[in-house]
Amino acid sequence: MPEHTKPLVSLPTTKVARAARFAKTGLNVGANYVKHYAKRAVGAESATADLHQANAEELYSALSEMKGSVLKVAQMLAMEKNILPTAYAEQFAQAQYQTPPLSGPLIVKAFRDAFGKSPFELFNTFDLNARQAASIGQVHFAEKDGKALAVKVQYPGVADSIRSDLRMVMPVALRVLGLDEATMRPYLEEVETRLLEETDYQLELRRGQEIAAQCGHIPHLRFAAYYPTLSAARILTMDWLPGQHLKEFLATNPTQAVRNQLGQALWDFYAYQMHTLRQVHADPHPGNFLLDATDGGTLGVLDFGCVKNIPADFYQLFFALLDPAVLADDTRLTDLLTQLEVLRPDDAPTLRDLYLRTLRVSLELVARPFHESPFNFGDPAYMQAVYALGDDLMQEPELRKQREPRGSRHFIYVNRTYVGLYALLAELGAEVRTA
Repeated sequence: MPEHTKPLVSLPTTKVARAARFAKTGLNVGANYVKHYAKRAVGAESATADLHQANAEELYSALSEMKGSVLKVAQMLAMEKNILPTAYAEQFAQAQYQTPPLSGPLIVKAFRDAFGKSPFELFNTFDLNARQAASIGQVHFAEKDGKALAVKVQYPGVADSIRSDLRMVMPVALRVLGLDEATMRPYLEEVETRLLEETDYQLELRRGQEIAAQCGHIPHLRFAAYYPTLSAARILTMDWLPGQHLKEFLATNPTQAVRNQLGQALWDFYAYQMHTLRQVHADPHPGNFLLDATDGGTLGVLDFGCVKNIPADFYQLFFALLDPAVLADDTRLTDLLTQLEVLRPDDAPTLRDLYLRTLRVSLELVARPFHESPFNFGDPAYMQAVYALGDDLMQEPELRKQREPRGSRHFIYVNRTYVGLYALLAELGAEVRTA
């Protein structure tokens, strides 16, 4: 845990307290705008950059204190390279690794509420200092009967605050993005459902056990065993896995062979989940994987709180979109995009043609790894093209006018899965066999 990260002694848990904290942030952001316009008036070149930096720091400070769903949404946004200005992306990316942890007394209280005992009575040793703190909970190191354990403790009030938090924050976000709440409702309900599932540690325990058993045959993967008797609705105990997060692991200068083996394990893990299990670990950010060079490269998988079940009809339509023959056939592509709610029967011909043209380029980029094996994710030109695509699309005046959301709600977490997977493989610089 970084030395500058101070433990939180209290956490805003009631609706009133959380609303008050968000209102305070709004006032501070307003003050930053006053400073911004004052700087612009005197011709300061850094005015806009300074505004983004000040507001990003203020928002991240508030989200870190509130934790829960609002911080989880910030984490999701940090994975989307084209959505946020750099200052916001850099601040929100901290949610992938570290946020201010809770203090010791709050941790002890959580154990007494769940088990009627302190953590020191349940374990032989228990470190009150969190080893990692993120959006929904924080992780502590413990030992029992000679085993090293990771104990995840959920922040107080997170589960109860999700619905109220989203209803408080989303209207502001929708106004900024120019979106209508009614048309966004199916997508917001999808996000709310996944967030509520993430707070159910008993569900995460079952999913973690099931997916580990089903994927145990995949080479070079490592999963934690879970301990139901040391777990509860808001506390989850599992093995402490060895390894480092991606950034720290890359600092050790692993060989290309190790990078490739780790990348292959990651690709195979997601391919098996998607094509065989039809459910995926839908939170592939760097904080959820541990890497080491054991046996030529071993990948530890963490956190099964966010798992997306893939409906059979969506699966068939989605992967049909990635078929080069479909991408070359306007009629078939139009039919698939209509079934997936991307195109609409009442779209003007010019708008439909624009969508077809831009989506064909996007889908070809996404599909390329599936049809070129082995595929080198370490080629900087590929990911640069993926990230540049969003900028290029926003230069289309007609697309910039299109503010209504399009596409099946299932795209949200499937897209998130592949954005995260591709980004991890690119940072790892891995070449993998994709077919």
